[in-house]
This record gives sequence, C-alpha cells and structure tokens, in this order.
Amino acid sequence: MQNTGNNKGGRLFIVSTPIGNLSDITLRAIETLSNADIIACEDTRTSLILLNKYNIKKKLVSFHKYSAKERGTELIDYLKQGKDIALLTDAGTPGISDPGAFLIRLALENTIKVVPIPGPSALTAAVSISGTCENGFLFIGFMPSSTKQKNNFIKKYFTIGLPVVFYESPRRLLNTLSAIRNIAGNNTVFVFKELTKFYEDSISGVIDDVINRLKQGIIKGEYTIIAETIESQKKIDGTVSDRKSLIETAALVTGLSKREVYKKLFTKQ
Repeated sequence: MQNTGNNKGGRLFIVSTPIGNLSDITLRAIETLSNADIIACEDTRTSLILLNKYNIKKKLVSFHKYSAKERGTELIDYLKQGKDIALLTDAGTPGISDPGAFLIRLALENTIKVVPIPGPSALTAAVSISGTCENGFLFIGFMPSSTKQKNNFIKKYFTIGLPVVFYESPRRLLNTLSAIRNIAGNNTVFVFKELTKFYEDSISGVIDDVINRLKQGIIKGEYTIIAETIESQKKIDGTVSDRKSLIETAALVTGLSKREVYKKLFTKQ
C-alpha cells in the first residue's frame, strides 16, 4: 500500500522512546513530541515520566489494546482535521507487538501520512549484542500463552534455519524455555533482562544450563530471548569454516603467513 499521505491532513508520527534509560531518546523524537498537536500514549502515566523529564506539555490521549477501535476512529478524525499526532508505546518502537499497528493500518487506509521517528527497540538492542544474527533472524513477538499454540509456534518457527527472537513475561519464561528444549533441542539461547535499565542482565548458554541459572535468581522484569536452532548454528559454524579454508589457500598461493592474509582480507586498512 502506498503511503503517499493526505497533503491537507495531519501526520501520524511513530515515535520511538527509551526502553529503560531515559537518556536514550533522540533529539528528533524530542522535537517531534514538542511540535505535535496530540500525543497518543499506550499508558499516559508511563509516558508522562518521559514527557515531564523533557518539559513537554501536550494534549495526551490514551490509546491501548482495549480502546484501539473506538479511540482509533477519534484519532483519525483529528488527523483529517489537520492535527499532527505522535504515537507512543510504553517503551521502544510503536507498532511492534503493541496496539500501535492497528492505528497505523487505519491511517494508511485513510491516506494519512505516517512518519517514522526511529530510535530504541528491545529487539534491535538484543540482536546487536548477541553476535549470532549476522545471517538474519526471525522475530515472532510474544510467544502464545497457551501450551498448544506455543508448541505449534516452536515446531513451525524453530526449523527454518535462523535464530528466533521473541519477548516473554517472567511468569512464563521457564515454561517457554523448557518447551523449546523438549521440541527443538538443547540449543544455545541468549536471555536479556531489563535492557538499558538499572537491573539489566544477560545469560547465555545451552537451555538446560540457562534454566538452572535462572532458577538460582529472581525471575522478574522484561525479557528478550534469542534462541539458536541447529540449522542456524550450522550456518554460523559454516561461515567460520569457509573463512578458515580461504585463509589457508591464500597463504599457500601467496607465500604470506595466515596472519598476514587475515589482516589483508578481513581487517579495515
């Protein structure tokens, strides 16, 4: 669908906000929030903490999954009247595993211009420090809560040959890791807790070890998990193996040491 926008109407700004550390907000996000006519918030109380820190005082409208349909129509009317609206989720980038996606689709259907204001995201933060997603990854949002749906998800998505990234609540974390272990094997997982917050922590290793370590602590907070599969690990190992063979062949042909070949091929000059 083309996002050409309505030249006479307002614009819907999708504003990324900090996932924990309030200093992570971008200058453009602050400018956008300061200039918006209305700020639509998943939870006005949560957003007010950020807005007050940067002395931003605007009309706030609550927009969450329970009010999405009714409030969505109201916000579209505001946009058609020429008002600019900034959409905020509680943390991170709106439209990713939250009700913001509904409003975005509604805006596009009404040819209203949707403008991304990129910034923090728990998804990209976790991927960036995992060292395991260079060949791609699959993001599935939150795991289903029912056992049957969760097992079907694991059977479906843990066989495509890519690391799987998802969010999980502390209450279901151990159950979900055990389900992955039973269905997909004792593969390596990266468990990131409270990214950018005071109690930020991470655990990695095979699932059995990670579960044991989690049981020794307090399972509380927000979690982002990256789970490798057998196929994804083979791809990573294969990349390393191919590089090693290339270095050895080049060293044999050129007469250079393998250290010199590596430096010329894989380091920036």
